[in-house]
Amino acid sequence: MMRSLYSGVSGMQNHQTRLDVIGNNVANVNTTGFKRGRVNFQDMISQQLSGAARPTTEVGGVNPKEVGLGVMTASIDTIFTQGNLQSTGVSTDVAIQGNGFFILKNGEESFYTRAGAFGLDSEGTLVNPANGMRVQGWMAEELNGEMVLNTAGSTEDLIIPVGTKDPAKATQNVNFACNLNKNTPEILDGASPADIAKGTWATEQKIYDSFGNEHMLSVSFTRVVGNPNQWQATVTVNPDGEVPTDTRVGLGTTDGTENTFLVNFDNNGTLLSVTDTAGNITNPEGEIILQTSFNVPGANPDEAGNPYRQTLNINLGTIGSQKNTITQSASQSSTKAFYQDGYTMGYLDNFKIDSTGTITGVYSNGTNRIIGQLALASFTNQGGLEKAGENTYVESNNSGMANIGTSGIAGKGSLLAGSLEMSNVDLTEQFTDMIVTQRGFQASSKTIQTADTLLDTVMNLKR
Repeated sequence: MMRSLYSGVSGMQNHQTRLDVIGNNVANVNTTGFKRGRVNFQDMISQQLSGAARPTTEVGGVNPKEVGLGVMTASIDTIFTQGNLQSTGVSTDVAIQGNGFFILKNGEESFYTRAGAFGLDSEGTLVNPANGMRVQGWMAEELNGEMVLNTAGSTEDLIIPVGTKDPAKATQNVNFACNLNKNTPEILDGASPADIAKGTWATEQKIYDSFGNEHMLSVSFTRVVGNPNQWQATVTVNPDGEVPTDTRVGLGTTDGTENTFLVNFDNNGTLLSVTDTAGNITNPEGEIILQTSFNVPGANPDEAGNPYRQTLNINLGTIGSQKNTITQSASQSSTKAFYQDGYTMGYLDNFKIDSTGTITGVYSNGTNRIIGQLALASFTNQGGLEKAGENTYVESNNSGMANIGTSGIAGKGSLLAGSLEMSNVDLTEQFTDMIVTQRGFQASSKTIQTADTLLDTVMNLKR
């Protein structure tokens, strides 16, 4: 009889635990990135009144007689199902779609979270503004003029230096991909200015010197008299400028050469070769790159007193190719240079985060540079993580070590900037569980009341 009392007590205690978990779920229905808990019950050890007996030749087997001693909490699981994504429009808000956790650092201690409500502090560090923990990832480093990410290295604090300068870069490469009309008339001696204009296709492209000053690179193409597949190109920097720039062009060098070269096409209209004024001719295959130099206005002369000259490459395309290459077809002359890599000085105005977590800075001079990349952590048993408060988790003995990498690798999910993951708590489910838990608690209390009535009856036998 006393057993039923303690069974009722265990039922009330464990249903109270379940109600505590449900209450926590409901309270965090609007908590960013919250993962609901779930309580599982199991029966306690049973008292055996008689054991089992095996069958004999005379009688069959007998089952054991056991009386259960109540209920106990088997586990309290954290359910890591995907929460709905809510668009916020805040550039520093990031949501994970799929598996994985953001990595936060407090000193040398690592924490993991699904809540991506981040912001920048006064030093430009990406942090959780609620507690100041620093978001971890990899910062890009400049290598041969390119920003490179070493995601195989250790993670570090992510710093987005809003307002910092992007130094001016002199133009080093200009790529052409225009078509020269096969039917353009030749320019004969004594031709009028109107006829000269009809027989010339002029292109212009903005370029930049080492100061970030803008210049105009002009390349004009004129049909060569007597050779139907040959054009003479004239290169000039700042053709209308007050200060002459003494433009020179050549294959492999610009020393002692002029500012013209000859372009030759085959009978299919594809690029065949180029000859400069020094008599240099291109190889029979590969890209055609001409070196061009000009005097930079306002620059100090070199040690010999000569004007400071800037050199850039003009890429006419690949011999025998029609793609991104100068061609000669019987159609209207078109386009001009489609690429140049110089720019003036700018400032970091904005940044964006893509689905891989790569942070790209947007500068006022029109350039984009990779700043860093967010790191994600995954675990063999994410249910084994311990909650550390403030929407964070820490490793435990049963979670396994953090597998740190980039989005989309080793089962890690993708990222969505400008959004946050909502709680995965379903109120309908929680209220239903609350009703069931309440009934279980009430039923357990009734067991105690009934057992108490039976004991009272026994006590009254003496009367």
